[in-house]
Amino acid sequence: MTPRVLTAALALCGLLATPFVPAAENAGAPVKLTHVAGPFTADAASLDKYETPDWFRDAKFGIWSHWGPQAVPRAGDWYARNMYIYGTPQYEHHLKHYGHPTKFGYKDIIPLWKAEKFDPDALMALYAKAGAKYFVSMGVHHDNFDLWDSKYHRWNAVKMGPHRDIVGDWQKAAVKAGLRFGVSEHLGASYGWFGTSHGHDEVFPQLGVPYDGADPQYADLYHTKHDELFSGGPQWYTKNTAFHQEWFNRVTDLVTHYKPDLLYSDGGIPFGTTGRTMLANFYNENIKTHGKLEAVYNHKDLGSGEFLRKAGVQDVERGVMNGIQPLPWQTDTSMGDWFYSEGYKYKTTRDVVTMLADIVSKNGNLLLNVVQYPDGSLPPESRTFLDEMAAWIKVNGDAIYGTRPWKTFGEGPTKTEGGAFNESAGYTPNDIRFTTKNGALYAITLGEPKGQVRIASLGAKAGLETRPVKSVSLLGATAPLHWKQDDDALVIDVPATMPTAIASSFKIGF
Repeated sequence: MTPRVLTAALALCGLLATPFVPAAENAGAPVKLTHVAGPFTADAASLDKYETPDWFRDAKFGIWSHWGPQAVPRAGDWYARNMYIYGTPQYEHHLKHYGHPTKFGYKDIIPLWKAEKFDPDALMALYAKAGAKYFVSMGVHHDNFDLWDSKYHRWNAVKMGPHRDIVGDWQKAAVKAGLRFGVSEHLGASYGWFGTSHGHDEVFPQLGVPYDGADPQYADLYHTKHDELFSGGPQWYTKNTAFHQEWFNRVTDLVTHYKPDLLYSDGGIPFGTTGRTMLANFYNENIKTHGKLEAVYNHKDLGSGEFLRKAGVQDVERGVMNGIQPLPWQTDTSMGDWFYSEGYKYKTTRDVVTMLADIVSKNGNLLLNVVQYPDGSLPPESRTFLDEMAAWIKVNGDAIYGTRPWKTFGEGPTKTEGGAFNESAGYTPNDIRFTTKNGALYAITLGEPKGQVRIASLGAKAGLETRPVKSVSLLGATAPLHWKQDDDALVIDVPATMPTAIASSFKIGF
């Protein structure tokens, strides 16, 4: 995923469609940019005129397929990079299962990705039932492998591996299921990220023997040898303009061919004018397709790259924001590891539901990666989540979809910290999140309430709402509730049997 620029705080086979020119051979050449006519230009002031479309603000919940050849070893995220770092768990895993990376490298993992059980229509039906209103397909990860019939890159899923258009198959399934479609690009960071493939062991018996990434015949996968190696600091994007050109060509090919309504970049806007030109083109093409702007661009205030808050939708990886935000935003996170990993602890449905309610109360959306096996099928943890989420959202969806923030996002004893890579929260039934729609207020308990629910924000003298409470109902229940509005709180007697587990949604009228 994104730069593990995080140490503490931020430490945390086919033929080429066009001749390949190694980036280092033409590192200083100016980027040749095409411009699509329309209201947006590459100027930051022009992009600041962007307004988030209503479909995204209403959708609230999307599902992501963060999936590709790196799932094959079943050893987790960043495998293609870490298998070339001597002594890491993924290096040791690779040595044990495949052999030494001087002989058997990532290029040899790619053909093992067959996706033989990948059924996008069946999966999309499950995602839609679980409440997703948009779906995002990975287009290309940092491993430099395109999941579509790439015009500019021979290392792609149509020519290698599964020999099918993964992005195209996902797109067709999403459209068929009535979901908005998006793509993610992680290519921008690949140049420095993949530099480990040019290394070697630091000990005998393979001391100094180069890994397979040093073989010039694979330079279009591993990039040419260079000194801009990502090493955990804030430098995420290369200054090499030849790679900027390659990025522009391939991402333009991706969005032009599939016409997504959402594009996600794994970092800030890459490469200055090059990235801003791509973004302006994406918006202008989208306007031509829909007759109005329906496009969403996710980017991050993290690492290098340009962060223009008004030019798109801010994305926060594995974290949330503090308080109600004036502009729409998005959390992206995963059920488990970003790529399938044996033994990884998965989020529970309760984890996801409470996170969703918290995010929506603060004017945000949740984009969730549902982990897939290498063959494209679902691990039991993912399938259990989808079934449980479908049951919860069927009852409580009215408190989520199409809502907007209230005067305060919520109340309760649990305090959370905003920011990326900070998503754990031990919520209780006394933690409540608010949303509003069509004059009604929804109060969502972040746990299963027992006995009584006390909502201090709705006390008659709380000062947040001058109108007296007129009605209180429980989504999914038909029997009337017993409630009273005291000076210090709205007090609701909880039924002995609740419509759903995990969390409950009360609808309040004034």
